[in-house]
Amino acid sequence: MKITSLDVTPLKNRGLLLQVHTDEGLVGYGSPMNYEHGRTVERALLDMSEYLVGRDPRQIEDHWQVLFRSSYSRQMPILLAALSGLEMACLDILGKSLDAPVWRLLGGTVRDRIRVYCGIGGPEPGQYADNALAAVARGFTAVKMTPFPDPVRFIDTPAMTRSIIARVEKTRQAVGPEVDIAIDFHRAVSPAMAKILLKELEPIQPLFVEEPTHPENVDALLDITRSTHIPIATGERNTTRWGFREICEKKAAAVLQPDIRHCGGILEMKKIAALAEVHYLAMAPHSAADAVGVVASLHAMAGTPNFLIQEFGGGAGEGLFTEPLKFEDGFVAIPHGPGLGIEIDPAGLETHRLRQWRQRSMRRHPEDNSINDI
Repeated sequence: MKITSLDVTPLKNRGLLLQVHTDEGLVGYGSPMNYEHGRTVERALLDMSEYLVGRDPRQIEDHWQVLFRSSYSRQMPILLAALSGLEMACLDILGKSLDAPVWRLLGGTVRDRIRVYCGIGGPEPGQYADNALAAVARGFTAVKMTPFPDPVRFIDTPAMTRSIIARVEKTRQAVGPEVDIAIDFHRAVSPAMAKILLKELEPIQPLFVEEPTHPENVDALLDITRSTHIPIATGERNTTRWGFREICEKKAAAVLQPDIRHCGGILEMKKIAALAEVHYLAMAPHSAADAVGVVASLHAMAGTPNFLIQEFGGGAGEGLFTEPLKFEDGFVAIPHGPGLGIEIDPAGLETHRLRQWRQRSMRRHPEDNSINDI
């Protein structure tokens, strides 16, 4: 079997759909990271295709090593986004060629279904609560919120602190103690402000607080982690097992959140999970967009003992997959079809196709137009 071509389709939900074609008619699906750099990722995929076309797609580890080690900097996120999508697509082809789901090729499962959470939001405190109740009515047992409708200063006022905490308090009051609430700080606050907020959040008992600071400084993250009993989560911007090594060794977080679309792919996520397991850290993969990425994560986590919960930002693939994922009671069924267990509906793909790339944006403080991280 040989790879004959690669096709990349930008999607409206900030995703990229990669299709790897073979001379035996099998097509593998992958999900490279997109966000605002999809055209650059697409170019990287085309560059990699010069090596891949004519080669056996089932030589997955060898192709991964060649493409990873031949780059000048191995941790370049754009290249790893391309490589992650390629790895998924090749595993999809391998599974289809053997008539087996990817999770079976990885050693089987240790659970029957995958727990997921959805994101909620709203400018007013009560809207977070209403959206949480709506999510619970749809069957979710866990939600995640980013309670920062306005930019936050390095050290902000007590009024700002109170407005942020009020959003979480009202949400907890609405859904009660049986529903988990995760809180995404989204790198929007300084370490000093994060500590102030975490102390106020402790009585609410969040499932975890995500990214209380940027990932470049692990010691700053460690300082925050040691300041609270709330589990701290991070990792959506980290790539490969090397990108998580220091976090694990220092126990700078309790929960790791690699995104399968740029951490290196399914096999690399399994390696990150193994690294986390020996340091007693949990896995809660990030997936804010793109249902194909969610599917790939399901296969990686099906047999991962230290799995906690999966972000369901990409949804079940309604309108894109010929058969969407099955969601019930806060859980998604593990796909049992060959490969990734999904097929793309051609008409649905045209509906989901992105026609115009979006412009980059930056949050700014309304008082002085200064920049705030997003």
